[in-house]
Amino acid sequence: MRLKFFANDSESAAIVAVLAAVTLIIPLCNLIFPPGSPLYFSAYSVSLIGKYLTFALLALSLDLVWGYCGILALGQGAFFTLGGYAMGMYLMRQIGTRGVYGDPLLPDFMVFLDWQVLPWYWLGFDYFPFALLMMLAVPALLAFVFGWLAFRSRVTGVYLSIITQALTYALMLAFFRNEMGFGGNNGLTDFKELLGFNLQADSTRIMLLMSSGTALIAAFLACRRLMQSKLGRVVTALRDQESRVRFLGYRVEMFKLWVFVFAAMLAGIAGALYVPQVGIINPGEFSPLNSLEIVVWVAVGGRGTLYGAIIGAILVNYGKTVLTGLLPEIWLFTLGAVFIVVTVMLPDGLMGLWLRKTGRAGL
Repeated sequence: MRLKFFANDSESAAIVAVLAAVTLIIPLCNLIFPPGSPLYFSAYSVSLIGKYLTFALLALSLDLVWGYCGILALGQGAFFTLGGYAMGMYLMRQIGTRGVYGDPLLPDFMVFLDWQVLPWYWLGFDYFPFALLMMLAVPALLAFVFGWLAFRSRVTGVYLSIITQALTYALMLAFFRNEMGFGGNNGLTDFKELLGFNLQADSTRIMLLMSSGTALIAAFLACRRLMQSKLGRVVTALRDQESRVRFLGYRVEMFKLWVFVFAAMLAGIAGALYVPQVGIINPGEFSPLNSLEIVVWVAVGGRGTLYGAIIGAILVNYGKTVLTGLLPEIWLFTLGAVFIVVTVMLPDGLMGLWLRKTGRAGL
C-alpha cells in the first residue's frame, strides 16, 4: 500500500516564503548590484529562473491529477503547449509591420507560404484579454472533452496513460503541418513586445519572472486549499479506493473531470508564461518525451505533496542546465538513471523521505 503523508502548514509556509523571496530578491539583485558583483543576477539568469518557475507550475498541475487523483497523465505537456501557442499567437499579432515582410496583418510565415487572409481562429488574438481567455479556455476545453469521454467510459490505469500520450503525439503531428496555420515545424518566434514592453529589455524579463513566481504561489495555495476541502478528500479517497467511493454514491467521473480540467488550466498558464521568456513555441513541445520528463520531476520531488512537485521540477531542470552545458551527451542517460533510482529506492520522492524521517508518514 502506498504511504500516506501528513504535511503540516510549516512546509507550505516555507515553500511560499522561499518562492516569494525568489520572486522579489532576484529582480532586486539584478537592478541594484553591478555586473561584477557576486550578488548580481544577469538577464539570462533572470530568464532561466523564470523558466524554472513555469516548469514548477507545470509539475504542480501534474501532481494534482497524479498525486491526489491517481491519474498518471502522460500528456500534460499538451495543455502546456496549447497555452503557449495562445500566448505565441498574441505575440505574433503584436509584431505588425516590424516583421521581415512588413505585412501589417499576416505573420511572416503566412506571407512566406503565400497565405492571402488571416485564418478565422487567429481573429481576436491582437487583444490581450481575448488571448488570456484562450490560454485558459483551449486547454480546459480539450481536457473536458477528453476527460468526459475517458472517465465516463471508465478508462483507467495504464490504458488511460497511453491514451493521454497518444493525444499529445497526435497534436504534435498536426501542428507540424504548415496547413494548420501555426508555423509548422518552425513554430512561432521573433516576438517583439508584450503589452507594449520590449521582450528583450531587462525590466520585461524581471516582470515575467515576478509574474511566474506570483502565478506559482497563487496556484500552490489554490491547490492546497482545494485538497483540504471536501472535494479534495473525495478525490484522494477515489485515488485509494475508487470502487468504495463509487459504492457510496459519488459520481467518480465528475470529480476526476473537475480536477483534470483545473490541472489543464494551470498547465496552460504555465505555457503562456514560458513562451515570452524563451522566445519561441514550436510543435516539439508536444513531444511525448517532454510529458514523460514532467512525470520524472514529480516523482523526484514526491507526488501527493504539491511542494514536492515544485522542488522536483526546479532541481531536475537545474541539473539539466548544468549537465547539458558540461556533458550534453549524457544528460538523457542521467535523467533515466535518476528515474530508476527514485522508482526503486525512493518511490515517494525526496519529500516522502523527508516526511518519513520526521515521523509524518503512515499507512
